[in-house]
Amino acid sequence: MTRLSVEMLAADTVEPITSAGHAQLGIAVLAGIAVIVLLITKFKMHAFLALTIGSLALGAFAGAPLDKVIESFSGGLGDTVAGVGVLIALGAILGKLLADSGGADQIVDTILAKAGKSGGRAMPWAMVLIAAVIGLPLFFEVGIVLLIPVVLMVAKRGNYSLMRIGIPALAGLSVMHGLIPPHPGPLVAIDAVDANLGLTLALGILVAIPTVIIAGPVFSKYAAKWVDVPAPEKMIPSRASDELEKRPSFGAAVSTILLPVAMMLSKALVDVIVDNPDATVQRVFDVVGNPMIALLFAVVVAMFTLGRPAGFTKGKILSTTEKSLGPIAGVLLIVGAGGGFKGTLVDSGVGEMIMEISKDWGLPTLLLAWLIAVVIRVATGSATVATVSAAGLVAPLAAHMSDTHTALLVLVIGAGSLFFSHVNDAGFWLVKEYFGLSVGQTVKTWSLMETIISVVAGALVLLLSLVI
Repeated sequence: MTRLSVEMLAADTVEPITSAGHAQLGIAVLAGIAVIVLLITKFKMHAFLALTIGSLALGAFAGAPLDKVIESFSGGLGDTVAGVGVLIALGAILGKLLADSGGADQIVDTILAKAGKSGGRAMPWAMVLIAAVIGLPLFFEVGIVLLIPVVLMVAKRGNYSLMRIGIPALAGLSVMHGLIPPHPGPLVAIDAVDANLGLTLALGILVAIPTVIIAGPVFSKYAAKWVDVPAPEKMIPSRASDELEKRPSFGAAVSTILLPVAMMLSKALVDVIVDNPDATVQRVFDVVGNPMIALLFAVVVAMFTLGRPAGFTKGKILSTTEKSLGPIAGVLLIVGAGGGFKGTLVDSGVGEMIMEISKDWGLPTLLLAWLIAVVIRVATGSATVATVSAAGLVAPLAAHMSDTHTALLVLVIGAGSLFFSHVNDAGFWLVKEYFGLSVGQTVKTWSLMETIISVVAGALVLLLSLVI
């Protein structure tokens, strides 16, 4: 199901906090988003503060009582953090254990050793594989910091084009970040539209594979011709395992990363096969495949499969866990404020307005969601802000969608949130500095790669919606 009528949703909507008409609500939405964009881009304000102020501005322009706006924002923030906060924290702990134990380095070194036997032809494909596996539990920025030294060393030692090696790695990380839970963006969108996580994960992997191939190894051939730069030696830092006497095995590291994915997918599979909520086996897998249980179990397992082989003491494991939580404070605040913005949008009656307007446009819901995410991404530079804002705007449209199409809605929002990273995106500057590129070179490689990911993934989701 891709389109909804207002009549179908009439019984599901709540009394809005304002009596503003559609014209005033439309102006309020545009004003609220404009405030967020202006504060982030012009005044360099943190996205958490910008989203908070933008939510209040939206309510004010809509003519809603301030106490009701605050209540809506607080409720949305609380619901979002309650829904995804624990998952983000567990994902951060798992990623930190993987990085600090040398498990990530072990995966990288093993795959590169195998790829090197092909004479270098398989190296771009190896970089995609490394980035996809490493990128599952890691935030994008952490993944970049972890993989850049490998990219630079491989390019230098093997005399490869930096873009031929670097673009596949960046594509693998970016696709994981935008489409695959437990990354913050997809988790927030899943929570906002009440999607099935296991089904979203399965369909996300299905979409991610061809997307990353096209945007990675295939596009890197052209990127290497357009931008031919050497690997900057000054940007090659030491790796975590350089200071360790031993590290986990390849099998242990990969198995630990894939454990929560397998648990969540098992729940989705049992749901499809059994399809009986009262059946014992389905109830068991509802617990086993619960994302919090899956990630919590993986974290506990990682302490033994990653920490102990690296020689970590109990104190070192505790220290690693503590260090993993500090950097995600900003992410949690942004995600929470995004949920507050969504709450303000929904309670103001914006969802009903969008449904009525989009009904006249004749646009499929999935295409509308992609376009909204694209506009917010280009304006703010933040994939997370684009995801949480777009999910909030289109959430009412998912109320009577099938589970499959709700999962596809999450994926198409994630695809739109990656469109054309440019100078207002921190990732743009991270890639530019690490690879030693000019602004123009970064646009021709990184920015274009992000656009390819967004368009290809969005198109694949739309095609899937026609056949499933």
